[in-house]
Amino acid sequence: MINSPQVVVNNMLKITYDDFSIDEIVKKIKTEEIGAIVSFIGIVRGKSNGKDVERFEIRPREEVALIQMRKIRTETLQKFKVNKIAIIQRIGSFKVSENILLIVVGAPHRDEAFKACRHILEGMKKMVKTWEKEICT
Repeated sequence: MINSPQVVVNNMLKITYDDFSIDEIVKKIKTEEIGAIVSFIGIVRGKSNGKDVERFEIRPREEVALIQMRKIRTETLQKFKVNKIAIIQRIGSFKVSENILLIVVGAPHRDEAFKACRHILEGMKKMVKTWEKEICT
């Protein structure tokens, strides 16, 4: 495991213990050729399968997670007509309502931005299942 509080690749791909600023990332995505920005924010839900969630833990092997995140990002850039992608995955232990994932996609047109964002989300969900643990009361 990497012993730093965050691992950053090109300021647009990040694994971090810290919360993120949505505004800061959106500002980095905006350029003259961007006509649409679509974002997804994953948060810890309060109930799961009828039980109250006490906390949610995400504990990946950071080196492996970064490789997988790069792959998802590269695949998405090749498959969809998008210009910029940011993916921020938080790791650690989280309380209900805390942010855990941010995906921001910038494209000339909204349809491609929405499709790309959904594609990234589905890829991240498959990947994260092996790292996450929901603790319920």
